[in-house]
Amino acid sequence: MKLYNFFIKYRFPLGVVTLILAIAANIVWSFWPSLALYIIAVVAIFTHFFIGPLRLIQEYLEGGDFEGAEKVLNGIKYPALLYKPIRAVYYTLKGNIAMTNQDFDSAEKHMRKSLDLGLPMKEAEGANKLQLGMMAMQKGNMKEGESLIRQALRVGIPDKESAAMAYLQMCQIMMQKREFRAAKDFFKKAKAQKPSSDQVVSQIKQIEKYISRMPG
Repeated sequence: MKLYNFFIKYRFPLGVVTLILAIAANIVWSFWPSLALYIIAVVAIFTHFFIGPLRLIQEYLEGGDFEGAEKVLNGIKYPALLYKPIRAVYYTLKGNIAMTNQDFDSAEKHMRKSLDLGLPMKEAEGANKLQLGMMAMQKGNMKEGESLIRQALRVGIPDKESAAMAYLQMCQIMMQKREFRAAKDFFKKAKAQKPSSDQVVSQIKQIEKYISRMPG
């Protein structure tokens, strides 16, 4: 595994060196003895631009090293050359890291790009739409926020904590619109997720004080 990661990290310079060796072998001997070197060089250089180092980024993220993941992402100089589904994931990761850095404008820009490209996994699409919906709500754009959160729930959200947040947000939207029956329904769905994070549990406790008093 470490050898494979080493190859991913250094495959472009390795590909260039192999290409130089292939050309030298071609000059000294002939084309056929250098063919294997040409193939290795082309594969290394092609995959560097077409697939990128997303495997390395995943390992950094799993280890909680967002700074390391950001450095790898910043090393991708030509994202337009990435395979389209991988490019969508690239912009999703850029958006997520921008969120951790509280750079919400960049986060929104990158997440919209990933959605425009079409994410390969529906769960990732749901998570993106939820984050965009939350940002729209923070900016006071209630209509767009509600639409995006509904889309996120329809597509599917990968984890119960995020799903609970989405249902709670919809509950609050319905409360503001005085659609109390819908608000109660969304609140029940939020509790059914059985969230454990302090933030979501606190929100549930706060809303629970008022939800039983509502008509409907």
